[in-house]
Amino acid sequence: MKIRSPIVSVLGHVDHGKTTLLDFIRGSTIASKEAGGITQHIGATEIPIETIENICGNFIGKLSIQKDIPGLFFIDTPGHEAFTSLRKRGGALADLAILIVDINEGFKPQTFEALNILKMYKTPFIIAANKIDRIFGWETHKNTSFSKSFANQAQNTQLNLDKQIYELVGILHKEGFQSERFDRINDFSSQISIIPISAKSGEGIVELLAMLLGLAQEYLTEQLKIEENSPARGTVLEIKEETGLGVTIDAIIYDGILKKNDEVALMEVGDVLTTKIRSILRPLPLEEMRDSKKKFKKVNEVVAAAGIKIAAPNLDNVISGSPLRVTKDGDHVKEEILREIEDITIHTNENGVMAKADTLGSLEALVNLLQSMDIPIRTAEIGDVSKRDVINASIVQQEDPSHGVIIAFNVKVHPTAQEELDNSDIKLFSGNVIYQITEEYDVWIKEKEKEQRQKWLDAIIKPAKIRIIPKLVFRQSKPAIAGIEVLSGTIKQGLSLMNHNGNVVGSIESMQDKGDNLPSISKGQKVAMAIKDAIVGKDFEEGDNLYIDIPEKHYKILEREFKDKLSEDEFESLNEILTIKRKIDPDWGTFGLFE
Repeated sequence: MKIRSPIVSVLGHVDHGKTTLLDFIRGSTIASKEAGGITQHIGATEIPIETIENICGNFIGKLSIQKDIPGLFFIDTPGHEAFTSLRKRGGALADLAILIVDINEGFKPQTFEALNILKMYKTPFIIAANKIDRIFGWETHKNTSFSKSFANQAQNTQLNLDKQIYELVGILHKEGFQSERFDRINDFSSQISIIPISAKSGEGIVELLAMLLGLAQEYLTEQLKIEENSPARGTVLEIKEETGLGVTIDAIIYDGILKKNDEVALMEVGDVLTTKIRSILRPLPLEEMRDSKKKFKKVNEVVAAAGIKIAAPNLDNVISGSPLRVTKDGDHVKEEILREIEDITIHTNENGVMAKADTLGSLEALVNLLQSMDIPIRTAEIGDVSKRDVINASIVQQEDPSHGVIIAFNVKVHPTAQEELDNSDIKLFSGNVIYQITEEYDVWIKEKEKEQRQKWLDAIIKPAKIRIIPKLVFRQSKPAIAGIEVLSGTIKQGLSLMNHNGNVVGSIESMQDKGDNLPSISKGQKVAMAIKDAIVGKDFEEGDNLYIDIPEKHYKILEREFKDKLSEDEFESLNEILTIKRKIDPDWGTFGLFE
């Protein structure tokens, strides 16, 4: 029986210091090499127990931490979608997590997302309250424990830090977690530890590492045990072409032992591949998998947890996020992998969006996010956007324009699909941050709804009132033409007019002002109006007020949906129209039981 290293995932909002924290621990500068200082790919680093002992010194002894754990295996993720793509059957790959929060900025959208993911997977975690060196008045003491540094701060500075800590405690309480500063915790099994740190100066890193080891020892003992000859289980991170090796896969082995010449099963689109391992390459301890300043070392076997590179035949079509399983005679590994794919339940609809993603896990994350937003999905597939996706979106668009779209995470658009998109009005929402893509879609939907609501409002006949100006009758009938003044609302050509008794007098044929024909006029305007089918002296008199005849159905929509959109004068006219209508029919405009 062996004990493996716990897998620790580092999550948090962009620029709150995830990679900088790992840089400090391994003494490298990965963060400065990433585009814009933001992690673009998943990284993995082994931190041996000797390094942790070297950083923590006597602190480990004070916490009575045994040394049977070989170290910590850190995963640095670009966002919550990468965390979920690092999956194993039945849950997340990480045993523990660090949720890093800028103590000065507090929780941000991605912080809440990460917290919800941790909650969903029931992953034990600690909060690293980073950037304490930026608290007003803080005096930096490089590479010291938080306790020692805090004791040397001015009282006001200590109070400032505690105030920020308790703001985090308050937020976590609202999210359903009990938490406290780590040195004030009574029960580590029910309270989340908040450890103030500076990833830049190293303050508090001692307590952070010691706390992770303590949690692993206390709560993960059984989980970390692996059989000596247990066949390896892992997750594929990326597929890469390497000079001299051909197509390789970067993978994390989270359980068991992997040996050279082992036969492994991997997932391709719609199929399972079996292939024999030619080479296993492992980065040296403290080396980050993405950093190639030192070459990988060839090994004959590797014990979990480890980040490795594998060379083997026929890896071209392996999917990122694929499970990796060592096969043995009589094993049902292929069926197991197919079952794992089926575990990602995608309830597809005839009417729904097209979802595309680059890996099994990111597709799962995208689908989960869309379902949490109550967005129906027609198809959910791994791979680039194809012409077929655009055609499917066009079919949906005819039924429902808001769902006739493609939502694509971290994939390319096939040239024929781009051509199809250019010749259609299908919307493509794509990018490499899932929450940003779904946010853009959500904003677009809201704009569409706003436009639709405005169109609906424009189509509804709204209240308006006119006055027949005395001594300005130009024709008695066929049609009646008279000078009018708009007293409220907007008058449009084609609308029907009624008098104060509720009788329809005719419809507006045309409106003219100084020889110009006007399709609509508003309050305060005076024009010559031709009223079809009306007779002056019979249907109305000079000086009378006439009202727009609102259909009962339109009145109900106005009352229920758009009452707040009416101006004060329109609202008054609506009440006058209601009074007139109810003299004829007392139930006019009332809502029935099933409306």
